[in-house]
Amino acid sequence: MPDNKVNGFLEYLKKERSYSRHTIKAYETDLIQFSRFVKEYGGTGSFDVSSVDKKTVQHFVGSLTEKGLSPKSTGRKLASIKSFFRYLLKHAHVESNPASAVKAPKQHATLPKFLQKEVLEQVLSHSDKDDWQLKRDKTILELLYSTGIRLSELVAIDMGDVQIDQKTVKVFGKGGKERIVPFGGKAAEALGFYFKERNIHVQKDLDDNPLFISKQGLRISPRTVQSRLKKLFDSVAAGSGFTPHLMRHTFATHLLDHGADIRAVKELLGHASLSSTQIYTHLETEKMKKIFEQAHPHA
Repeated sequence: MPDNKVNGFLEYLKKERSYSRHTIKAYETDLIQFSRFVKEYGGTGSFDVSSVDKKTVQHFVGSLTEKGLSPKSTGRKLASIKSFFRYLLKHAHVESNPASAVKAPKQHATLPKFLQKEVLEQVLSHSDKDDWQLKRDKTILELLYSTGIRLSELVAIDMGDVQIDQKTVKVFGKGGKERIVPFGGKAAEALGFYFKERNIHVQKDLDDNPLFISKQGLRISPRTVQSRLKKLFDSVAAGSGFTPHLMRHTFATHLLDHGADIRAVKELLGHASLSSTQIYTHLETEKMKKIFEQAHPHA
């Protein structure tokens, strides 16, 4: 069972910070694990927050590393402890935050994967045998590739958000932040054809006016988009590991390949800071290294 102060912190996250149930559960799991460690580490069998110092937290982080926990997961647990002690400090339960100066293990940056243009073109090729749902799926794919928007942003688009003559779409990103994203001619063409099919199959008495609809004529769900597009890719390249987020990486990578400014890509992706976008410059560096190694006599 969580400690009373942990319970107070979890209630604070729920009522004052409006965190999701899933996020609160993750905090609870991390803090229960930490409290158990403190009880064993101190040898008292109790979780006394005032007795926790920097060395205690460092030893906890070290124990996680010894158990083989990834740097990312260890960092998340450390972040939970830091948040917990910030709460305790704010409410005068402790005099300082012992975790504030503890550094998380360094994470090895994983370069984003992206799709080759040839695979994309093969998947997007049209056939007379395509039914309206398959045409919808390929329109979704064209829009994802042309805009780099997130899956959550895509399924939330309403008909009124699309200006096909202007080739722009209004999307709402993280925190409800609105942005206008341009799309290309192929996406505009695909949308034009899809609109005709949509108007036939959409339920007429809907309260909202979704752009992409399901087989039942309702707003399409993220899960349906994910499973339908994965099936589409697997039919061309089995085991492609396709996810809708892969289209976001592909969009950014192909833009930078053709000379786009990284700050423009940041705005198109809806990133809050440039640091989130700079992973793609690492990708460019890796490609340049390969070209150098293949071409330079002294490589």
